[in-house]
Amino acid sequence: MSQATLSQRLLNPVRHAIGAIHARACAMPAVWRGMMWVALSGMVFSVLNALLRALTIESDAMQAQFLRYLMGAAVMLPLLVQKGWTHYRPNNWKGQAWRGAVHTAALLFWFTALPHLALADMTAIGFTGPIFIMLGAAWFLGEKMRWDRWVASLVGFVGVLVVVGPHLTGEGGWYSLVMLASAPMFAASFLITKTLTRHERSEVIVLWQSIVIAVFSAPLGIMHWQPISAWMWVGFAVSGVLGSYGHYCMARGFHIADISATQTLRFLDLVWASVLGWIIFSNVPSQTTLIGAVVIFAATFWIAKREHRRQY
Repeated sequence: MSQATLSQRLLNPVRHAIGAIHARACAMPAVWRGMMWVALSGMVFSVLNALLRALTIESDAMQAQFLRYLMGAAVMLPLLVQKGWTHYRPNNWKGQAWRGAVHTAALLFWFTALPHLALADMTAIGFTGPIFIMLGAAWFLGEKMRWDRWVASLVGFVGVLVVVGPHLTGEGGWYSLVMLASAPMFAASFLITKTLTRHERSEVIVLWQSIVIAVFSAPLGIMHWQPISAWMWVGFAVSGVLGSYGHYCMARGFHIADISATQTLRFLDLVWASVLGWIIFSNVPSQTTLIGAVVIFAATFWIAKREHRRQY
């Protein structure tokens, strides 16, 4: 038996399994597929945040922001070369520019407050984002303010407070307000993304987000430039891959489902972060973490069932 034939026989079961999974996923209701994409983006972003936290210990935050998005654009260049400029040319240049500008401003607020806040305070403030997104989805996108989506999101936020509540310090002062100001700005960025998905492919949105944010972040990134090691260049390259894929998954989810229907899944990010801390840093989850995770999973499962019934 030739090596090629052996490889073919070994790969066939894998291909069939992947094909079966893809077929079952495509048969799911649209809102479930949207939720799965958003949940996957949360898992990817959790890994990305852990990596960026390690990188920002040894580099300036503004430099890290610039390199993260510069690498996000760089890793997509092979796809741009392969598929051509016309495939990645935006239909809405203005929307792409606005999305990148708003997201850059949100990042500047976030990075400014980050060194001055306890992790628990930062987490609690950051998870107000879904509330701003749901309000924006109703006011600006015309999505219905369904009571069950609000209940699930509020219960999910309660789960977050169960986890971080015992560690809240409230010592951030006005930096807490700076961090809070970033939440509606991130929400605005995601709402613009939802609007763009109506006319743009997900990969186009991701590429131009990286390009625009890299351009806007360049001045501060260069002003705060510090020499970095070879492994950090590798780390930023990996962050570019993870960031681009995470935003791609999120854009796919927003394209398929109402953005307000996916917000409860944002709270799962805290669960993924806790799991990563356990696996990578041997931080055993506390009792409050486990209780909060159960609350978040319960809210997510409940709203998923509600959205499934709504399809029929």
